Amino acid sequence: MPGGELDIEVLGTELLDGQPPSAEEVRELCTLALAAVGIDAGHLAVEFVQADRIQELNRAYRAKDTPTDVLSFGVDEAGDAFGPRELGDIVICPPHTVDLREAVVHGTLHLTGMDHEQDDGEMLALQDELMRRLD
Repeated sequence: MPGGELDIEVLGTELLDGQPPSAEEVRELCTLALAAVGIDAGHLAVEFVQADRIQELNRAYRAKDTPTDVLSFGVDEAGDAFGPRELGDIVICPPHTVDLREAVVHGTLHLTGMDHEQDDGEMLALQDELMRRLD
């Protein structure tokens, strides 16, 4: 990934049953969200999973024993990495998600270090702005 390339893996698309977004649109949504905060290089993965898997992750990492819509696991949130920046993983559960496109944007913004639970509304305002651009 020399000089400003993004490597975005999309896994589990068979769980979407042919509904949007496509793997290509997921990549475009991630690229849009990353560009909004000035990130143009790195690797991330987006995986669509069943409710039992996201519940397992939610329980293990957030001590919440329920399924949820989206979880993000950042890796190189700050500082330089050895080699291409590893941004992290986004896990989305389609049956628990109202808007899959918004979940992709939301999860990607979390990978940039943004946190709507701790900021003064900046992350959700940016998310809303990005979603309006898509309409």
